[in-house]
Amino acid sequence: LVVGNPANTNALIAQRNAPDLDPRNFTAMTRLDHNRAMAQLADKTDSTVNDIKNMTIWGNHSSTQYPDLTACTVNGKPALDLVDRDWYENTYIPEVQQRGAAIIKARGASSAASAANAAIAHMRTWALGTDENDWVSMGVYSNGEYGIAEGLIYSFPCTCTNGDWSIVDGVDVSSDFSKEKMAATEQELSEERDAVAHLLP
Repeated sequence: LVVGNPANTNALIAQRNAPDLDPRNFTAMTRLDHNRAMAQLADKTDSTVNDIKNMTIWGNHSSTQYPDLTACTVNGKPALDLVDRDWYENTYIPEVQQRGAAIIKARGASSAASAANAAIAHMRTWALGTDENDWVSMGVYSNGEYGIAEGLIYSFPCTCTNGDWSIVDGVDVSSDFSKEKMAATEQELSEERDAVAHLLP
């Protein structure tokens, strides 16, 4: 699990420099973003994070990440039916994307404890499995799922069982909004990869 930023691209560098290891053994942490996205939604809907299922963070652990509520539910109800679309697009998404920077600005230091908690949660889920009928967000090796360029370390919705992870199939990303957001964060990851090409065997 790579946490140090740029986490996705650092994971890619590590993975490419360890050719004898399975690429699936390398992950980047977007669980902190996932947790923040759930907390913001819980606050908005007067619920708790335990009421929220199927949150997804797509892409890079950066300000281009896409916190996607399309498949997300709160107490079994579609999240997008419970919030205003304008709030979702113009307040929620930017606040999740910029949360790390906002914390540093507010307290003069990073959210180290939150990151540590998210790292523990990431490893626990990877080792012990996801909850039934739920998934988590993990930066993992792309084999072209959802049209994302093969080889990038990209955050997908994942389930875990028996110490292994699988990208969730069939999540609805058909809207132009989702396509645009997913492509933008993929583009950033591609640019980061190209910028460190000299470090990639």
